[in-house]
Amino acid sequence: MRTIVIGGGVAGPAIALALRQIGHEVTVYEAYEAPVEEVGAHFSLAVNGLRALEKLGCLDAVQAAGHPIDRMRFHTGGGHLLGDVPRLRRDADSMRSVALPRGRLVGLLRRAALDAGAQIVTGERLVGATESANGVVAEFASGRRETAELLVGADGIWSTVRGLIDSSAPRAEYAGLYGVAGISTMTGVEPGVWDLTFTRNGAFVYTSIDAQTQWWTAQIGDPVKPDLRGIDEEEWLRRVTELFPEAGPRALLGATTSIVASSHLNVCDPVEKWHSGRMVLVGDAAHPVGVGHGASMCIEDALELAVALSSTPTVPAALKAYDETRRPRIDKLLKHGHNARESKRPGAVKRQINAVKMRVLLPLFERAQGYLYDYEPPSLPAVGASPSATSRLS
Repeated sequence: MRTIVIGGGVAGPAIALALRQIGHEVTVYEAYEAPVEEVGAHFSLAVNGLRALEKLGCLDAVQAAGHPIDRMRFHTGGGHLLGDVPRLRRDADSMRSVALPRGRLVGLLRRAALDAGAQIVTGERLVGATESANGVVAEFASGRRETAELLVGADGIWSTVRGLIDSSAPRAEYAGLYGVAGISTMTGVEPGVWDLTFTRNGAFVYTSIDAQTQWWTAQIGDPVKPDLRGIDEEEWLRRVTELFPEAGPRALLGATTSIVASSHLNVCDPVEKWHSGRMVLVGDAAHPVGVGHGASMCIEDALELAVALSSTPTVPAALKAYDETRRPRIDKLLKHGHNARESKRPGAVKRQINAVKMRVLLPLFERAQGYLYDYEPPSLPAVGASPSATSRLS
């Protein structure tokens, strides 16, 4: 089957890799030509995302490129510890959460997709698509036209494909938060720990990746969408230090060696229609979940869509099966994401509420988050295998 994938971030090459493994001829079209390693800040992949990467054959490469995270700690702005919980893992083996730069993950997935036989074309922006009973014709801003039996929209929260499937679909909007990310060098900080501090202006998160290096993100509440263009590193540090005077963030900011990214945090109302007859949405195009799980959901989507396509007789039926399988899990995580964003908005009362909630809920963390981390990804069938060869781990 000939498949076009729109978007070359995390979701696009993951989808391409999964579809190549079931025999599809796949081309990924990415609008931007910038080297992927230079795009984005750092983030973490929890064990559910790593299990999915294992099924795609990329786990070892990702673990080697990242840094293991063993614990999560939550603090008040005054420095009081609210809770200290382990990052959930499958067992006592090496399957721990991993922190790494987003561009590094995208680069690894693109290389794996290329090695599997997919094509990746950059500098081509989708502007339209026409469906028929047997396929879809994709139209690009350059005038290029491509025909396929399936088009996958992996084009993120600002998805063009979403609007082509449903012209009334919701659009992304500013969430009242923006983020700035940097790297610090400071000794005396325990490695392998993810820390979050609730502050008067939002939330400050940092990850200690080794004995002297920390990756941090300041998530700043502002109801008015700020202009983030043209701000140099010196000005960013001045602004963020002023916004985060609390002791923990102040120490990290004082040891900052570089600012690596800044962006607005955006949200999108739930997308009711994920697919049409020959087009389907995955990743943030379908469900921008936030809360640090977007990349893992993209990788899970890749496996679930490939399994549906390999075990269902027609493309429309496969897309319907994929939707029915994924939506209950995604709906639950969307609610989790909404609550997490609300907890990071500034305000003295909200900080006090957060502290009380954390003290009550953290002892129940493992049980409450079990649905997320206990996910067992489906196994992809060998090319040419019968539908019964597709199975889920028990």
